[in-house]
Amino acid sequence: MSNNEIAFFIGLFGSVHCIGMCGPLAFAVPVSQNRWWYVVADKLLYNTGRVITYTFLGLLIGFVGKQLWLYNLQQGVSLISGMLIITAGFSRLFKLQITGLKFTPHLLKPVNRLLQYALQHRAGHLVIGLLNGFLPCGFVYLALVGAVNTSSPANAASYMFWFGVGTFPLMLAATISSGFVGPVVRRRVNRAMPYLMVCLGFWFILRGLNLDIPYLSPAKQSSSVGVCR
Repeated sequence: MSNNEIAFFIGLFGSVHCIGMCGPLAFAVPVSQNRWWYVVADKLLYNTGRVITYTFLGLLIGFVGKQLWLYNLQQGVSLISGMLIITAGFSRLFKLQITGLKFTPHLLKPVNRLLQYALQHRAGHLVIGLLNGFLPCGFVYLALVGAVNTSSPANAASYMFWFGVGTFPLMLAATISSGFVGPVVRRRVNRAMPYLMVCLGFWFILRGLNLDIPYLSPAKQSSSVGVCR
């Protein structure tokens, strides 16, 4: 399975969680008209805005990943990423509080202010979607960890684009139908997500070990950076 396919499925499964977290914001944005095609167009713009922001974040994190690849540190990063993801998965399974993240509300203030301003001035679904993509979300962080393990900003942007595409179908359907996925389904998927996180974390560790297993743990590629010929 390729990196982009992994990103797509993270987005697809994580979008059930996103409906509960980001759905109310999408529902709060008034549609331009009540006709169904206007509703669909507005929700398409909202979700397109999210995907654009995710792609932009991937591009930014990709510059970090590129430096890691240039200095031949990607193996260690993959191992550390895997351990962090497994830790996060176990913390959700056993309901452990690892850190309070007390700084999060301060980071949220600028985005919340922009969102309030955009809603008050009817900035439109595209702008709301763009801003919504910057809100902290565990699954976005999970996707960004995967993106930083890619070899270039373009690959990282592609990774986050496919993550966003994965969130697109369910979020679009939910925002159009005002949340057709009920709380029971969301609870079941949310219960399954820690297991997915643990599996993904082990995959990152295996990839970092370079065991020469095709697709699962490919052999380490030799780097020619800094070699004079």
